[in-house]
Amino acid sequence: METELKFQVPPQTRAKIQRAIATPTARSVNLRARYFDTPDWRLASAGLGLRLRLEGNDWVQTLKAQGANPLQRFEHEVRVEGGGGGGEPQLDIERHAGTRVAQMLDDALGDAAHTLQATYRTNVQRTLRIARSGSSVVEVAFDVGELIAGTRRGPICEVEYELKRGPLAGLLEIAARGVVQHRLWLDVRSKAQRGERLARGVAAGPVVQAQWPTLTRHMSGDAALRSMVGMCLAQVLPNAAEVAAGAGTAEHLHQLRVGLRRMRCALRVFGDWCTATDTAWSSALAGLFARLGAARDADVLAELVLPELRRAAAPFAELPSGARDDDPADALRSVVCNELLLELIGFAHGTAAPQGKRAEAAKSQIVGLARTRIRRMQRQLQRDAAAFTTLDDTLRHRACKRFKRLRYSVEFVASLFSSSAVKRCLNRVRAAQEILGRYNDLTVAEQAFRAQLARDPQAWYAVGWLAAQRAQWVPTAAKALSRLAKTPHDWPGRR
Repeated sequence: METELKFQVPPQTRAKIQRAIATPTARSVNLRARYFDTPDWRLASAGLGLRLRLEGNDWVQTLKAQGANPLQRFEHEVRVEGGGGGGEPQLDIERHAGTRVAQMLDDALGDAAHTLQATYRTNVQRTLRIARSGSSVVEVAFDVGELIAGTRRGPICEVEYELKRGPLAGLLEIAARGVVQHRLWLDVRSKAQRGERLARGVAAGPVVQAQWPTLTRHMSGDAALRSMVGMCLAQVLPNAAEVAAGAGTAEHLHQLRVGLRRMRCALRVFGDWCTATDTAWSSALAGLFARLGAARDADVLAELVLPELRRAAAPFAELPSGARDDDPADALRSVVCNELLLELIGFAHGTAAPQGKRAEAAKSQIVGLARTRIRRMQRQLQRDAAAFTTLDDTLRHRACKRFKRLRYSVEFVASLFSSSAVKRCLNRVRAAQEILGRYNDLTVAEQAFRAQLARDPQAWYAVGWLAAQRAQWVPTAAKALSRLAKTPHDWPGRR
C-alpha cells in the first residue's frame, strides 16, 4: 500500500524546486514506461494501472489499484529480466498472481486478458531525495517529462511525496511546506489516468458526484464526522483537479461546489462531535466557495437562462460583462486553497482522538443526536415554508440554503436509520430540488442583469422578464418546502 500525495508544479517555480530537491544526497534516474489496457479500456474503468518500466537499467512490472481514499494506492512490483538481447521483456500478468491486486485485475479483465496491448507511454527524468518530519520519513520525487500516445503529447512536471514510514502528519507537513515555498497545487490524477485520457483524446475525466458515508450506531462522533469529511473530499478532490488543470467542464465545477457545500454542512451541523476540528475551516471553505461562485453563475446564465431570454426576444440577451472575472483554476491553485485541502485530508484520514469516558459513552448517543438535529432543521423549514411568500429575497435565499442543509444532513446519517423513512424524505427532496433550483437560477440571473443596468439600459428587459418568471415560482417553491418539512411520526425510524 502506497500512501502519497502528488502536486503539479507551476512554470515559475520549476527551477527553484529542482534546486531544492537536487541536494548532494539526491539521486536521479530515467524512467521509461509503457502502459497496457484492453481496447475497451477495462483496466482504466476499474481504476487499475498496468505497466512495464525501465528504471535506469532495471525492468519492473507494476500493477496499481485505487485505495480507500485519495492518499492510498495498492501496488505490486516485480523486477523482471529484459527480453532477448537486453530488449523490453514481455508483459506477463501471472507475475502478480496471489496478490490482492491480482484479484482486482482478474475481475476487470474477465476473458479479455489476451487483448491487452500497449496504449501509451511515459518518458520521465526523476530526481529523488528523502525528507523527514519528526518520526516520518518521506520520499520526495520531482518528475519532468512527457506522456506519449501516438502523435499526442502531454507534459509532466510534478512532485510526489510518498510516506515511507511514520505518521501521516509528517507527510502532510512536508507537503504543506512545498505548497508554501513552491506554490504547488494538489492533483489526485495519476499518470495512468492522464495517459489513458490522452490516448483516448478525452480532455477530462468523469465528473465525480457525492457518495454517502457508511456510519454505524456504535461509532464515536469523532469517527462519524471524519467519515463525512472523507466522503466530501472524495467528491471535491477529483473535480478540483480537473478544474485546476483547465480541463474541467461546467459540471465538474458544479459538483466541486456541491462537495464544498456538503463539507460546510457536515462541519456546521455535526462539527461539535469532534474536538479536533478547526473553526477556521468553515470560513476558508466559504471563501473558496464564493470565489468559485462567479464562474458557476456564469455557466448557469450561459446554459440555462440566456437561451430562454433569446426565445423571449430580449433586446439584451448576452452574458453580462465581468460575469466570470475570477478564474476558478486560479482559486484552486492558490496556496490558501491547497493548505486548506491538506488540513482537511489530515483530519479525514488521520488518527481519531483518544476517546475518554465521556466520548465512549457518547457512542450510543450518535443516533439520538442525529435524529434531534434533523427534526430541529425540519421544524425551522416548516416555519420558512409557511412564511415563504412574504419573505424578502435574503430570507428566501436563507430558506433555500436550509433546504440543502437538511438534504445533506439526511444523506450523511442515512445509514443509521430506517431505509424506508430516509427514502420518503429524499423523495420529497428530489421533488423540491428542481423547483428550488429553478427559483435560485432565476434569482442569480436577475441580480447579474441588475448589475449591468448602469452600463446598458437594455438590460431592463431581462430584469423585468426574470422578475416576472421568479414571481410565478414563489408559491410553487413554498409548497415544495412545505411538503419537505412535514415530519412523519416515525421519522427517522430505527434501523
